[in-house]
This record gives sequence, C-alpha cells and structure tokens, in this order.
Amino acid sequence: MATILLVGVDLFFRGKLDALLGASHRLTTTESIDPPDLVIVDVARVKAGEVAETYPDVPILGFTNHTDTAGLRAAQAAGLDRVVVRSALAERAPQLVEELVA
Repeated sequence: MATILLVGVDLFFRGKLDALLGASHRLTTTESIDPPDLVIVDVARVKAGEVAETYPDVPILGFTNHTDTAGLRAAQAAGLDRVVVRSALAERAPQLVEELVA
C-alpha cells in the first residue's frame, strides 16, 4: 500500500481517485505527517516546479486538462516523472500509480 499525497486536487477529482485507488493505496493531503511514496499534483492549480523542489526524491505524477498545453509543458520542464491529461489519469490511474511506485 502506497501513501499518495494529493496536491491541488479538487474534491470532486479526489473522490474519483479515491474510488479508483482507495482500496489499495492511502490518499493524503499536505496536512499529513506521513512521507509520501508518490505525489499527484494538479498543475493547473499548483506550480509544478515548487512541488518538484519540495519533493525531490519522490515520484511526481502531474495532470491538467487537455487544453492546458502551457501547463503540460511547464510540468514536463519542471522534471515531473509523468505528466498526463486529466482524462488519462481518470482512465488509467491504477496503472500509472503502479508504474511510478514500483
């Protein structure tokens, strides 16, 4: 079971991720004291570079909507381990998480 830190993820999408990942992983927010095994960040709401600097040794999965090409490019430039559009994360969350925490 991996501890997954959610950064900038809205409540609606958090519920979706909880349904997809909740049984096999523990989702937390920045208030948690447990170190994360993976960070999932909404790069439309939070600067990807700041997250990458805060968690340099933790795999980071960034996402945003498909029309936010600037956000996708900024996340890739910041060095996030994986950057996907929101719909791809919703469709393949378990597989993406397993790839990054393996």
